[in-house]
Amino acid sequence: MDWIALILLALVQGITEFLPISSSAHLILFPMLFGADDQGLGIDVALHAGTLIAVMAYFRTETAQLFRGGVQLVQPGARGADRDLALQVAVATVPVVIAGLLLRDLVANELRSVTVIATTTIVFGLLLGVADRRGRDERSTPVDLRIALLIGLAQTLALVPGTSRSGITITAALLLGLARPEAARFALLLAIPTTAAATLLGGYEIARGSAGFAADPLEALVAAGLAMVSAYIAIAWLMRFVRRASFMPFVWYRLALGAVLFGWLWTGV
Repeated sequence: MDWIALILLALVQGITEFLPISSSAHLILFPMLFGADDQGLGIDVALHAGTLIAVMAYFRTETAQLFRGGVQLVQPGARGADRDLALQVAVATVPVVIAGLLLRDLVANELRSVTVIATTTIVFGLLLGVADRRGRDERSTPVDLRIALLIGLAQTLALVPGTSRSGITITAALLLGLARPEAARFALLLAIPTTAAATLLGGYEIARGSAGFAADPLEALVAAGLAMVSAYIAIAWLMRFVRRASFMPFVWYRLALGAVLFGWLWTGV
């Protein structure tokens, strides 16, 4: 890729991956605005790896809890906060894994259109606005297995491009009674297994030697590094922002972005 396009792509991916504004909507705009070709699976894997490192680094305490809790899940009789968190994240992740396996071809071939992405950007942006109106600022409903499962079921909608994985999980969490900071925290924790799965799957395809998946090592390293730094900054900013403000700026942004996509679709400009 052209170096300027690569840098911009990495920054767009890093910034939009964890904000509730749909990274896929921005990535479809990217070649339209900059005339860049598809970056290929090698760069995709590098970008996912960078964002994975960012979310694990920011939530390093929770990441350590997940690892300890994962071990405890296979230990009979184990109890504690680490195990509870790992079980909640696992329960919330299973639905999207199953749906992803069943609907992979449909998502890849039928749903990646500007019309779909523009529509979901607006519709789920409005739904986030409704949920935000009901969101709590201080008191928060504790996350239990029922709430984790419901958030996980909502996360399956993120398979449809334009929905935003963080957006739909935050929306579900708010509707289920979580305060804004806790909704954002749990939504971003769910990114750890899903992003790790996407990285490992892409890595497997590359290791298998599928044609067209190669990437220049330096380009991949730069992409991963920029995505990591920009994603970390975006996560840190988001977590500070939701402690003192609502999600409504993201709602208005999504509505504007959806309008731009529909405008481009209708005018062909």
